[in-house]
Amino acid sequence: MRTTSAWQSSNGSTDLERVRIERRDLREDDLAVRVDYCGICHSDLHMIHRTTDGTLVPGHEFTGTVTAIGSAVTGFAPGDQVAVGTIVDSCGTCRACLAGRENYCEAYPTLTYNGTDRIDATTTMGGYSREYVVRESFAYPLPAGLDPAAAAPLMCAGITVWEPLRAAGIGPGSRVAVAGLGGLGHLAVKLAVALGAEVTVLSRSADKEADARALGASRLLLTTDSDQLAGAARRFDLILDTISATHEVKPYIDLLDIDGTISLLGFFGPIPANVMDLMMGSKKITSSGTGGRKGTAELLAFCGEHGIGADIELVPSTQVSEALDRLERGDVRYRFVLDLADLDEK
Repeated sequence: MRTTSAWQSSNGSTDLERVRIERRDLREDDLAVRVDYCGICHSDLHMIHRTTDGTLVPGHEFTGTVTAIGSAVTGFAPGDQVAVGTIVDSCGTCRACLAGRENYCEAYPTLTYNGTDRIDATTTMGGYSREYVVRESFAYPLPAGLDPAAAAPLMCAGITVWEPLRAAGIGPGSRVAVAGLGGLGHLAVKLAVALGAEVTVLSRSADKEADARALGASRLLLTTDSDQLAGAARRFDLILDTISATHEVKPYIDLLDIDGTISLLGFFGPIPANVMDLMMGSKKITSSGTGGRKGTAELLAFCGEHGIGADIELVPSTQVSEALDRLERGDVRYRFVLDLADLDEK
C-alpha cells in the first residue's frame, strides 16, 4: 500500500484533522497523482454533515501531476498535469457508460470519495489529500494555458452547468438566465456567454449587478421586483437554477418561453412546482448529475480554447476548516480551492 497525508472529518465535524491514509498500490491501468489543487464544493459540506458516525476524506474536483503509472497506461506519463472529477469508475458496459455518460451508470458510478471501489470494495477517499490513485480512463489531460488552481472547480461545478447548456443546444441567439451567483452560477454565466448566449443573472440582490456584468452577463434581473419579473415573462430559453437552498420555483418557470427549460442544479429535495405551470407553454424541468467522460473532456477542451476557469480564493490546506465554515455562511467569491503543497512531509 501507499501512504499519504490527508484532511479527515470525523462524526460530521468541519473541524478536519490531518491524518495519514492508505492508497492502493497501482493496478496496471492506474495513475498516481500528486494532488496540487482541490476545490471545496457545497456537496462536501452536505456529505460531512451526513457522516455523523465515522470518518470522511472529502474532495472531488482537483488537478495535479502524474507521479507514477501502471504497466498498461498509454495516455499519460509522469509529469503530466491532469484533472479528476466526481467519479472515478463505472461498470463500463451499460447503456449510459457506452454513451460516455458514466455519471448515470446503471450499476452506479464509483464516487471519488465515500464510494465503493469496484475491485476491492474499500471506501474511496477524496482529494483533500496529497496523493490520489485513479484509473487512467477517469483522469483528463489539463489543457495547456489553464491555471490548474482555477481549473479544479471545472471538474464539478463546471461540468454540472455544462451538461444542461449542451442538452438545451445553447448557442448564438439563445437567451439564458442564471439564478444564484455562486460556485456553479458564476461558471454558468461564463460558459453560456462563451457559447454565444445572451445571459441574465437572476438575483434577490441588486448589489450583484456589477459582478454579473463583469462575468459577461448583459443584465441583472431583480427577483424581488414584481415589475421586473412581469417584464421578463416568457423571455428565456433556459434557466440554470443554482440556488443551494429550497426555494419557490414558480416565479422562474413564468420567465420561460414556450418549450423553455429550467434546470435545477443547486438543491436536493422535493420540487416545489405545479404541473399546470409547466403545461402552459410546454415547459420542462430537468437537472444534471455532474458529467460523464465524453462531456467532461468536451468541457475541458472548450475551457482551454476560451481560457475559462473559476474565480477562486486559493487557501493553504491548513485553512480547510475555516474555509468550510465560511462556505457554510456564504462567505466566498466564488469557489475555495485548497493548495495541498503544505501536506508535503517536512
